[in-house]
Amino acid sequence: MAMVDTGAVRLHVQRTGPRQGRPAVATVVLVHGLLTDSLASYYFTVAPAFAAAGLDVVMYDLRGHGRSERPVGGYTLDHNIDDLEALLDRLAVTGPVHLVGNSYGGTIAFGYAVRRPERAASVTLIESEPATSAWAVKLERILHRVSAQLAENEPEALAWVTAHRGRHTARLAKGAARLVRETTLSQEIPASQVLTRDRIRTVSCPVLAVYGGDSDLAEQAPRLKALLPDCRTVVVPGHEHSVLVEASGTVGGHILTLVEETLRVAVR
Repeated sequence: MAMVDTGAVRLHVQRTGPRQGRPAVATVVLVHGLLTDSLASYYFTVAPAFAAAGLDVVMYDLRGHGRSERPVGGYTLDHNIDDLEALLDRLAVTGPVHLVGNSYGGTIAFGYAVRRPERAASVTLIESEPATSAWAVKLERILHRVSAQLAENEPEALAWVTAHRGRHTARLAKGAARLVRETTLSQEIPASQVLTRDRIRTVSCPVLAVYGGDSDLAEQAPRLKALLPDCRTVVVPGHEHSVLVEASGTVGGHILTLVEETLRVAVR
């Protein structure tokens, strides 16, 4: 475990790579989702396979999540993109990186690619979408519901989660309730600056968008493919928003294929 001070917040970071001192062929940066998520969703799924494939793997807990510092404020999308940019600078990762983002982490990763196109080798969105006005409305609705149902009625809500989802999920929900209750996250994220269609189109690196076939977000697949200059989409049947955890082999395989193809193009 390592704690990295970005100058604005201390972030919990895990980094792994090829064994036996082999040099990494590229760096992949894994960005997790909101509230109940952390770098653990990668650490126990795709990260080992990525390292075994020769990649330098960087995972971190977003501000307020996991073992990272939890400031009261500073939770807009731009704050999270700032954190990612500063983290890579602190880690001396200067070359283009392959960004992988799950849920809200994908929105962060895409925003970073818009801001720093020269440092994005590829972007993978897992159950995610770029930040648009429709995205902001959706996040406001979701966070309001979390605040009303979980943060404001915590004992009853946690009892239901324990009974229907188990103790582990209840522990995650308790942490999410605390995050919503003790910070300005639920107000700041929906108020984040969003992207226009023209700004979204500026992302010219290869983009992979992966969705569960039973997820509401699957409708994003044809939209992104039509909007972005270099985008491929994958819909995994029989899965919803937890496709990363439930079908990690499938998801990880598609990401590795994208990275390998991008590397082959780069050496031509």
